[in-house]
Order: sequence, then structure tokens, then C-alpha cells
Amino acid sequence: MKLDLITLAGNKFSEEVYEVQLPTQSGPIAVFPGHQPLITLMKTGVISVRRKKGDADSDLEVFAASGGVAEVTPEAVKVLIDEAEHSDEIAEDIAIEALRKAEEMKARARDSLEIEKAQMLIDRYAVRIKVAGLRRHKRR
Repeated sequence: MKLDLITLAGNKFSEEVYEVQLPTQSGPIAVFPGHQPLITLMKTGVISVRRKKGDADSDLEVFAASGGVAEVTPEAVKVLIDEAEHSDEIAEDIAIEALRKAEEMKARARDSLEIEKAQMLIDRYAVRIKVAGLRRHKRR
């Protein structure tokens, strides 16, 4: 099936794949060729891509993703999201520092809007750190 991963910056990934794991508002789902049609909201999380049926979990391509929507048909998956970073694009030390600053921002927040904004940043950088960790594990 064809996977199109489209961000605000443009097309991030467009290839034939065997499986896509998506972080949806209802929980994580795995999509395979022939999947029932579906439109679902995405949440901040990890998108995993298995290119071929026999690929091991250690061969998965992983992306840190935030926000958006996914459209699934039996032949294709189209994911429209705000941001997606491939594991190779993430500088873990920068993400760790950004997470620390977001946590400080939340601790200093004076109202619910500031708390919500800080929490969104915390979620975003926590996912980036997770994806960077998956890359490290893959390289071992």
C-alpha cells in the first residue's frame, strides 16, 4: 500500500509499505494493505513504518509526529500532520534541553492556557526523545 506522510513543510515520505503504525486519538492502530476505509484524528506520538512484510521491528522507520489526521483506504494511507521528524533528523541532546525548558515553563505557568501550551511542548519533545532512543536501539 502507498503511504504519504505530508507535513506543513511538504511531503515527508511517499513510498509503498507493508505496515504503518499510527498514534490516533483513540489509541495506536496498525494499518495493513486491504484495511477498511477510515478517517481518524492523530495525536502527538510515534509513526512506525514497516517497508516489507518480513522486516524485523529493528528495521522500522520511525517518525516523531504531532497533530493532524489520517485517511486510510484499502490501497493507501495518507497522513496530514503538522510536523514529522525522522529519527535521523532528531538531535537528542537538543530535545532533552527543550523538554527541560518546557517543564520549567509549565511549573511557572500562571493560567490554564500557559499550562496547556507547556504541556503540548512537553509532549512534543518527549516523543522526539523516544524516537531518538529507538534510533539508538536500532543501531546496536
